[in-house]
Formats: sequence, structure tokens, C-alpha cells
Amino acid sequence: MLDTNVVLDWFVFRNPGVAPLVQAIESGRLHWLSCTEMQAELGHVLAHGTFGGRLVDAERVLTSSRTHCTWAALPSGLPAHRLRCSDVSDQMFIDLALEYGADWLLTRDRALLKLARKAALWGLRIGPPEAWIAHPDATAPG
Repeated sequence: MLDTNVVLDWFVFRNPGVAPLVQAIESGRLHWLSCTEMQAELGHVLAHGTFGGRLVDAERVLTSSRTHCTWAALPSGLPAHRLRCSDVSDQMFIDLALEYGADWLLTRDRALLKLARKAALWGLRIGPPEAWIAHPDATAPG
């Protein structure tokens, strides 16, 4: 799972540091879960964000991101004991990751990163893309 900042690293900033992640997604070795709400957040950020003077074709970014993700639906009727993020706008990333048994939630967001230890108890690793890239299984075929 990728949060909005990692998607921007890929499609807007063309950050070479996420290239192994991009290659894994494009080759089908890694599946990126997304949902309508996450795409809406990306659209909002693209429409209202500033990107260091870069001109951004928001529609191209949205279309490209939709092409590369695996669609899922946010769960309804979540249990009261679920893992809670201090930033309610980021809760959807945690909820979707746990509902679908994601192995990783890749983010640079502080509120999400603070949940890494608790999320590990649920089988979810939270970290920046570099943590996934450095993980021994990241570059393994399959």
C-alpha cells in the first residue's frame, strides 16, 4: 500500500529512490492496493498542492495511478478495537491495509509512521519506501 506522498514521489517528483518499488509494481511482483477515497485524496492534493514550481498534469497522474493499482473497497462496519491513526484523514490507509492483509504500508507521513510498532502486531509493516527497498524480500523474484 502506498500513501499519497509516495505516489507523488513516483508520478510527480520522479524520485529515483522509489525506482525499485516502481519496477516491482510495474512488473507485477508487488501489488499496490488503492481505493476510491485514496484516489480522491490524490486528486485533491494534485489540485491544491504546490510542487516546487513543477507543472503537474493532474489528470495524467490520476490516470497513471489508476492503471498501476489494484482496486479494493474500504471496509464498512469496522471493529471498535481497530488500530487508530491520530490523523483521521490517514485512517483509510490503515483500515484498507489491515482489511486486505497488506504486508507493507509505505509512507513518509509522521502520523502513520508512529503506528509502525503497533501495526507490526497486526502483521503490517509501516515505513518509508526505503525500508521496503532495503528489506531482503523486496528484490527477490516472485
